Order: sequence, then structure tokens, then C-alpha cells
Amino acid sequence: MDQASLAARLIEPSLNAMGYALVRVQTSGGENMTLQVMAERVDGAEMNVEDCADISRNISTVLDVEDPISDAYTLEVSSPGLDRPLVRLDDYVRFSGFEARIDTRTAIVDRKRFRGRLDGIDGETVHIEVDGETYAIHFDEILRAKLVLTDELIAASQKAHKERQKKENV
Repeated sequence: MDQASLAARLIEPSLNAMGYALVRVQTSGGENMTLQVMAERVDGAEMNVEDCADISRNISTVLDVEDPISDAYTLEVSSPGLDRPLVRLDDYVRFSGFEARIDTRTAIVDRKRFRGRLDGIDGETVHIEVDGETYAIHFDEILRAKLVLTDELIAASQKAHKERQKKENV
């Protein structure tokens, strides 16, 4: 198990207990390694600086005790943002109808890059419509994927934000 996967396994229960869902953990850099932890609020509210600080303090303690990474590293906590990575099969259902970019491990119908509208899943197969043609990509074949920042995505985010504010003010 690589260091990022081990760190993810160790911190996920703490994040869940705090009301956050783990989106992704990854490492980058060589001698100046960074451990990037991406999380989102379970209640759907927007992440803010205080959320990231709370997460950082909490998981720093867990990581210090468990010590899954032997080298020195910098911990970076962030929210996924609007053009978020799609890392779980459920993400493709949640963001169906929005534009995404998917890179595959191997060529599917002579291509490895797909940019188009997500069209849900069937079992473990992700559907994406590109220029009027729908492609079926098995989840295990996806190397990386993320939402594309579009006016439609921004509008949907703003609408959800306003709806959450209305509920909070009631």
C-alpha cells in the first residue's frame, strides 16, 4: 500500500466523525514532499478556511501518532472546488449532466481522452457523451477525471448555495 493510500485509510474515520467526506489523498514532490488531503462537508455546505484548519489540526494528530510517512512532508488541506476531481463511482452519478474530462489508462475506441457530458453509470461503467456519441468506460480504466468549469456548473453551484442559505435562515 502506498503512503497516500495508507494516510487516507488512517484519516478517513476522523474526517467522517467530524462531518467531512474524504475526496482524495495524494503525495507530490520529491525531497519537499506534500501530502494533499481534499475533503468536503457531508452536509453539502461550502468549505471555508476554518473547515480546512480544523481538518488540518485533527488529521495532523492522527498522522503524527500513526506516522505513515517516514519522510518529512508538508500537509495541505483543501476543498475539491467546482472543477473537482471525480474519484468515486458515485461522483459520476452525482454530477451526471455536467461536463467532465476523463483520461483513460488504455485507448477506448482509439482515444484516451474524453471531454463531454456525463451520462450516469451502469454498474461500474461510466457513460460520457462526446460530440453526440456516448462512450462506455469501465471505472477501473479511468486514470483521472474531473469536472470542467462551465457556466452551467457555476450556476448550479450558486443555486445550491442560495438554497442552503434559505434553509439556514428558516
